[in-house]
Amino acid sequence: MAGHSKFKNIMHRKGRADAQRSKLFSRLSREITVAAKSGLPDPAMNPRLRLAVNNAKAESMPKDNIERAIKKAQGGEADTYEEIRYEGFGPGGVGVIVEVLTDNRNRAASNVRSLFSKHGGNMGETGSVSFMFDRVGEIVYRAEAGTEDAVMEAAIEAGAQDVVSDLVKPDIYEDAPGHTIYTAFEDLNEVVEALVPALGDPKSTRIIWKPKSTTPVAGEAVQTLVKLIEALEDEDDVQTVYANYEISDEDMAALSAA
Repeated sequence: MAGHSKFKNIMHRKGRADAQRSKLFSRLSREITVAAKSGLPDPAMNPRLRLAVNNAKAESMPKDNIERAIKKAQGGEADTYEEIRYEGFGPGGVGVIVEVLTDNRNRAASNVRSLFSKHGGNMGETGSVSFMFDRVGEIVYRAEAGTEDAVMEAAIEAGAQDVVSDLVKPDIYEDAPGHTIYTAFEDLNEVVEALVPALGDPKSTRIIWKPKSTTPVAGEAVQTLVKLIEALEDEDDVQTVYANYEISDEDMAALSAA
């Protein structure tokens, strides 16, 4: 098991969590519907749907919303969504991966490309960025799930690859304190099931793109990069955005004062 890491794949600006929440349920519903349509509509028999439902519950999504999203897939009412990955480079040479669920490939591609161009970046070919990331499972627990040692022990027993515990009270720009457990892509569901008896239900479980290394960004490029990431996250077709940036505490402080 490796040591601690300061890796964060999404930056939280002050007030941003509240603004994003208005779109969160629609994105969770879309993922539930697509997952239910891709396999059996029973979470117990469909690992992807089980992850989607668990993540929706962790965000306090009403049960009726979850059931409606599943029934939408069963009833054939669901739009035909395509899962597409776009890759590109942001200011400072930062690698950016954008995951999309869309019912209009041309619209999604045009909008994502436009946002890259508008905010100092450029789209790349498939594979131009993803080789700098690992495709892994991510399981997040709140700080109260256990001590650092207890979570580490449970993760090792469950077959996880790595644990990052950050239990320091965050400022407004950081994620809430807690534990992040990484697994091999194919082991995510098995590790989650093994962890629940020891740590309870996780806050979230998902497959992510985890940077193999980070790219330092400084000065004016910081603000431009943040604007790019936020604009991509705000795009309706976009589900998730990953980037391999590293920003110093001094530049973070300057950003907060802007």
